[in-house]
Amino acid sequence: MWRRVAHNLSLADLNYKEETQDVSRTEEDFYRIMSELDFIPNSPTLMNAGRDLQQLSACFVVPVEDSIEGIFQAVKITALIHQSGGGTGFSFSKIRPEGDIVKRTGGIASGPVSFMKSFDTATEVVKQGGTRRGANMGVLSVYHPDIVKFISVKEDGVSLQNFNISVGVDSAFMEKVILREDYGLVNPRSGTVVKEVNAGEIFDLICQMAWKTGDPGLVFLDKINEANVNFHLGRIECTNPCGEQPLLPYESCNLGSINLANMVEEGEVWWEKLNYTCRIAVHMLDNVIDMNRYPIPEIEEMTKKTRRIGVGVMGFADMLLQLGVRYDSEDGLNYARRVMDFIHKEVTDASLTLASKRGEYPEYKTGLPLRNSSPTTIAPTGTISIIAGCSSGIEPLFAVSFTKTVMDGTKLLEFSSYFIEAMEGRIPGIDSFSLSKEDLTKIRETGSIQEIKGIPQKVKDIFRTAHNISPEWHIKMQKAFQTFTDNAVSKTINMPSSATVENVRDCYLQAYQMELKGLTIFRDGCRDTQVLKLGVQNLETRVGHPLVKRPKVLVGTTNRVVTGHGTMYATINKDSDGQPVEVFLNLGKIGECTSTFTEALGRVLSTALSAGIGADVLANQLIGISCPHHVWNGQDSPILSVPDALGKSLLEAAGFKPSSFVEGTKNGNLCPECGYNLIHQEGCSKCLNCSYNECY
Repeated sequence: MWRRVAHNLSLADLNYKEETQDVSRTEEDFYRIMSELDFIPNSPTLMNAGRDLQQLSACFVVPVEDSIEGIFQAVKITALIHQSGGGTGFSFSKIRPEGDIVKRTGGIASGPVSFMKSFDTATEVVKQGGTRRGANMGVLSVYHPDIVKFISVKEDGVSLQNFNISVGVDSAFMEKVILREDYGLVNPRSGTVVKEVNAGEIFDLICQMAWKTGDPGLVFLDKINEANVNFHLGRIECTNPCGEQPLLPYESCNLGSINLANMVEEGEVWWEKLNYTCRIAVHMLDNVIDMNRYPIPEIEEMTKKTRRIGVGVMGFADMLLQLGVRYDSEDGLNYARRVMDFIHKEVTDASLTLASKRGEYPEYKTGLPLRNSSPTTIAPTGTISIIAGCSSGIEPLFAVSFTKTVMDGTKLLEFSSYFIEAMEGRIPGIDSFSLSKEDLTKIRETGSIQEIKGIPQKVKDIFRTAHNISPEWHIKMQKAFQTFTDNAVSKTINMPSSATVENVRDCYLQAYQMELKGLTIFRDGCRDTQVLKLGVQNLETRVGHPLVKRPKVLVGTTNRVVTGHGTMYATINKDSDGQPVEVFLNLGKIGECTSTFTEALGRVLSTALSAGIGADVLANQLIGISCPHHVWNGQDSPILSVPDALGKSLLEAAGFKPSSFVEGTKNGNLCPECGYNLIHQEGCSKCLNCSYNECY
């Protein structure tokens, strides 16, 4: 793969006469930094360079206009981008609000949130690069009349599962939040204020939903546009799916990350190697722009006007471990600033040098005459950090140890290689130590070493994991990197499940005060509402009787539902009061494994129903459980799984509307490949068990 990519990208040198004689040298430079895992471009470049597809960009922003033609043209472009392996961002702020007039037809507008579902559906059915679903970012201005509906859209745990969403705010709004003052919601069609609302109450709702679901994040659009060097081309209103790349309409970005874990030698930062890697990285990403085959002409035109690239980093936590430095400390912040300041200067200088040979980017107007506008970005590194075997982006370690399943189900115990080095005394300032089998087992089970006796305090300090670190320090680290980054920074502010809405509020206010360009928080468990959240003692029985004695004859109905695992027939029998007391399920061919689980589920439900537990309570635990195989069946919401289908059937039999019960286990917390719990970093979900990730 390295050779294929290096050869393909080196061919761009043939476009520049003075460089044609150095093509073979360029190929070797590219091959070296990739094969030694010092720098890796974004995964679409790895997957597509030198192959038929040849779409090399990571992310795009697609404009969405306020017309049926404009909206569905954007849906079409989105499908083409996802098919080629890219992610997409959209601002829906131009779409007129729900209930507004449509003059051409005399009808009533349905609003931006309803149209977002069209993008979500298109994403669901088009696999990204032929391998996975694409990712989206949806942004809506806090001044849009439909902002309340937008903020709450993911509360049901089912809607817009292929979207991250963020509210576009500015300093004027945030000041009104602090003062709890009113502000005006503006109809984008007419430009008139249609309603006054309290900024504090809107902000409270944002914090409540972020606490509950992980969405929405905040995008500080005024700060983003202050750094927009191509302001003459328009205002930036959106970012890519993980928030690190603000882009103009039709602009794409080509990303790559330096592996900081490889930039340490003998307990010191290896500045000379870092300098070399920065310069080759800029050359490589500039060549990506020339070798790229773009999804539509408008994207190619805009990309070549601005030649935006994004040199970023991964393996920062690994660098600190090798240096013996604690992540959440002033020393940790100082290393972040020193390293990113150095990278920013070297990348900028490399782009200046390239401009002297190839010319400035065509839309260059002010500032330094660079070859590439805004050339540094801290991107998510889902796939490429797995390839490099290093920590993700600028995130701390998620776990010191975990179990990984490979091949035919073989389970491998994974420990941080740097923890092994610490045990052997090969990290500065740490003496060797040993652990018992019981200690190692506890570390594997918890992923943390903080409660293990006998581990030196210095080791505990430097091996603090994401959930050992307070949200305030996560934000401080994001700020340290943002200070020396042209674009934005992808980072997740991990919070424990015990965090409160007030804690979320404090994080968002801290981000505003630190002048960040955006922020995403993720509270552990927020996408996995506890299945037994009501508690056994609070389960509602219909009459409080012990056990329903089954009569010889029961009357019921059989509901036929198409699921992603085949057609399910659910026979639900009722008692004389018309309440469900017995369930029989049949799915697929007799003998298949899924069928046995389905039969078992029917038996357990029958037992619970006969004990007097209400059908609504049981259904509430089933609806929303998701597997990768969704089926729409022409309904308003998809059938997410066999349990989801059964829960909805059970509610219908009991006389309830399924749409009012959507608080069971949420979609998105289990890996679609292996079913293991997903972790959340850098704005996307990842699996430590099988290496699945949603980042590109």
